[in-house]
Amino acid sequence: MNHQFGDETIDFVSLEEGEISKKLKDYNIALTFEEGRKIQQDFLGRAPYISECVLWSIQGSEHCSYKSSRLFLNQYITDGPNVILGPTEDAGIIEIAKDKNGGKYGLVISHESHNHPSQIVPYEGAATGIGGNVRDVSCMGAKVIAGADALRFGEIEKQKTKYIQNEVVKGIAGYGNPIGVPIIAGDTYFNKGYNDNCLVNVVHLGVLKEDEIIHSKAPKNADGYDLILVGKATDNTGFGGAQFASLELEEDKKEQNKGAVQEPNAFLKKHLLKATHTLVKKLKKLNLLNRVGLKDLGAGGISCAAVELADSAGYGVEVDMDKVQFGMEGLHPTVALCSETQERYMWVACPIATPIILEHYNKIFELPKMAKNAKATVIGKIKNGGQFVVKHKGRDIINAKASDITKGLLYERKYKKPEFTLKKPKIKNEGGLNQIFLKILSHENIASKKVIYERYDKQVQGATVVEPGEADAGVVQPFLDTDFPDEIKNVGVALSVDHNPRFGLIDSYWGAVNAVAEAMRNVTAVGAVPQAITNCLNYGNPEKEEQMFQFVEGIKGIARTCKNIHLKNHPNSPIPIISGNVSLYNESDDGAIPPSPVIACVGKIEDVSKVIKMSFKKTGSKIFMVGKRREECGGSVYFDIFGELGAIVPKVNFKELENQIFAMTDAIEGRLILSAHDISDGGIAIALAEMTFQNEIGCEVEIKSDFSSDRILFGETGGFVIEVSEENEKQLKEIFTERNTGLFEIGKTIKRKRILINKKIEIELESAKNAWENGLRSKL
Repeated sequence: MNHQFGDETIDFVSLEEGEISKKLKDYNIALTFEEGRKIQQDFLGRAPYISECVLWSIQGSEHCSYKSSRLFLNQYITDGPNVILGPTEDAGIIEIAKDKNGGKYGLVISHESHNHPSQIVPYEGAATGIGGNVRDVSCMGAKVIAGADALRFGEIEKQKTKYIQNEVVKGIAGYGNPIGVPIIAGDTYFNKGYNDNCLVNVVHLGVLKEDEIIHSKAPKNADGYDLILVGKATDNTGFGGAQFASLELEEDKKEQNKGAVQEPNAFLKKHLLKATHTLVKKLKKLNLLNRVGLKDLGAGGISCAAVELADSAGYGVEVDMDKVQFGMEGLHPTVALCSETQERYMWVACPIATPIILEHYNKIFELPKMAKNAKATVIGKIKNGGQFVVKHKGRDIINAKASDITKGLLYERKYKKPEFTLKKPKIKNEGGLNQIFLKILSHENIASKKVIYERYDKQVQGATVVEPGEADAGVVQPFLDTDFPDEIKNVGVALSVDHNPRFGLIDSYWGAVNAVAEAMRNVTAVGAVPQAITNCLNYGNPEKEEQMFQFVEGIKGIARTCKNIHLKNHPNSPIPIISGNVSLYNESDDGAIPPSPVIACVGKIEDVSKVIKMSFKKTGSKIFMVGKRREECGGSVYFDIFGELGAIVPKVNFKELENQIFAMTDAIEGRLILSAHDISDGGIAIALAEMTFQNEIGCEVEIKSDFSSDRILFGETGGFVIEVSEENEKQLKEIFTERNTGLFEIGKTIKRKRILINKKIEIELESAKNAWENGLRSKL
């Protein structure tokens, strides 16, 4: 990549388009000719400096400005009675607890992608994805308490897939474990659509008291406030990362693009997390929290952090690159300005707070001793007037209106429905359902993911209640620290992530609907009431009308589902969408990824001792099914093992889903359910099998339906399987009747270690468990 920018400008008006395109390519600047002309004619009134072209290519990228998605995201409901902060800053915040004095405590949630970097340099890409997402939460003033990962890889038979998968998981573990943040949830899919574009989506949670929130923008009356850069010395790593994330991956440029991936330093990050968390407490005591702002340095580095801190509050800013601490010699100021060097924060601080912040990092926490040239230093000032100015050696290298940089580029993309024909396959089960059952259990998208999550530290903070693999959602008890009052210590938070790529291949709208519904069912199954969702929207090239259609339909599906599922204690308030990310251009020469709206859901349980898991607890219990079976096998693993996709995906009835959520959480709150598992991948037969494995308790089940046994047992219509003691049956039925929710008795748990379903599946529990436990491990 050519970094010798000098004082050159690009005249988008006088030069020929071909000459301009060559210049942009030589400098690896991801602007189009039309965008450059708009910058020159509409924003600047002059030919832009190369530095300004670089800045606009990064800040105006899909990853930062959402220039193709912004117009559609306004369908989301982002506020509500439990929302403290919607998706306007680095992370969203909902109220999750209240003390006896009425003090509110917030759950901070951030959801990000690091897809392209993880495809090119999987260890560093995944590690820095974790790092950036953790910073998003911590810079709100929160203590980071837990995380989750949603991973998508190519065909499992390919050696390249195995390499990328292994390095990504190593990167998540190699960064997340040392910084002391447990991974409590996640999901992983393998599909040929991700052969050249893996997805690494991560979610992190934090907690804080409402009066400890720090905003990711300059405070009121901030003219003259200092801009303070904190952390690792700036180098050239990650230069162009945001614009790189807004380009299709080209095989012949992968080596060149490695420079767009940051380098992680987990141990410096852990030190910075502790330093920043204690500084928040100090500033609170000094009554200075409302006179500072704090932002993670992620996409676009210094440039984007500075312009966003200022513009989001209506200000401008002046940055002096001569005051930036460099981590390498000969670094061009434009590269330093826009590189995504890891382990950095940026503060906006009133003059009273500035010396406190500098002393805290540099002397009390001895940042210069932790890494070469690391420090906290003042690099600029917030200014009235709304202009973004960057100086180097006394001259301007950037001078533009801040709002033009952050929001100036906007597209109204055209879109049209793809034309393809889907068919309902005819499948002959010549080997019988036992054989099919074992094949599905050992399928890489069904089998135990222990080979992945066993590498993560799940208990590092001592607050994890439910680990990955034990239930449909992870659960953490976030308020155990002595900092928090006793009356909220029993509150539990559940976290799940979900999305099925095969549903999206059939229908982008219903694929998105099912992702939201499944994420909500997951937290419900442990006894938590859904409180909010976040979304990471991973799609292909928005310039292609059919792929833009998939994106538009996905947003519509998410918006409609959330609008129709309400907060349990606020029946007129939809579930809010409070955080997220858009990742486009996930495409290579072989085509785009499947539409992939990855959804995270957080739920609350008032008394964490009431949390339940998925494993059957005792013999002689009754087994109930929640939700009728329908012939909806499109996108199922059952069809996949026969090389078919199908045509009819599960179509969620919103009122039915809401009733199920409320009935299930009522019953778990009343301690009426022993164990619960949602019905999803693999259908009810797989849900039942997974409930038998942990405690080796068998089951005997008969499910009545008008459909054939294979469609009943392996269709992926959503619902739940629950285990109930006989003495609780009457009270359970009353709750489900009151909630107008279908509840069907289908069998019982048995002493024999066998799985007996509809007299079609009769198999030793040991055989089924072996297929499930080793299915993925043996392939990797």
